[in-house]
Amino acid sequence: MTPEPHEPQRPLRADAERNRRLIMRTAERLIARRGSLVTLNAIAREAGVGVGTVYRRFPDLQALIDALFTERFTTFLRLATAAGQHADPGEALRHYLLEAAQWRAEDRALETVLAHAGTDAEPIARMRDDLGRQVDALVRDAVTTGAVREDFASADVYAFLYMIGAVADRTHGIAPDAWRRYAEVLLLGFGLREEGPAAHTSAMTDAQIRRTWPEPTTRPAEDTGRSGRA
Repeated sequence: MTPEPHEPQRPLRADAERNRRLIMRTAERLIARRGSLVTLNAIAREAGVGVGTVYRRFPDLQALIDALFTERFTTFLRLATAAGQHADPGEALRHYLLEAAQWRAEDRALETVLAHAGTDAEPIARMRDDLGRQVDALVRDAVTTGAVREDFASADVYAFLYMIGAVADRTHGIAPDAWRRYAEVLLLGFGLREEGPAAHTSAMTDAQIRRTWPEPTTRPAEDTGRSGRA
């Protein structure tokens, strides 16, 4: 019998929960490498479990992506709640921005998960709105107390994370801490100054920068003849 909506779901058995976590971690790796072009069958093969095991936990790929989204927004909500405990509004906002940036830098599947989650369906929509309210409060308090430039807005929080994510994704495995340098530059631009000695992350070397250049996906077409021959 299906439980009533208000009744808590019974926790999974230990082995079932292990399989669920294995499937989710495997999906993250594949999504980070291939984007949304993954299938539950491919996830099952990579995880070393039967296809039926995957389908028992997640009836389709959308359900799996939504579970990954819920996990991530739970983390962002926790970070925002922790940041809100700081007495100083500027430190609260700075703390959230840096903690969220670190999470984004380490999570290469995040962009794909956000792009494909069913964000208008409950309970995801509720989590999205809860996070929005918490971020709005952090921004409002920082602006009101003059801890950040007066035109700073919640949209800047999300743009900040997009920019840091782009740097982190491109420098992953080459200069994994490079994002911190650019995060600090942006925070200073917002008017958020660090208390105490400033963090220092060196600029990338020329060799590292060259390694971040995108690799060609196709070769240029070869010239098969000359035009305008005499």
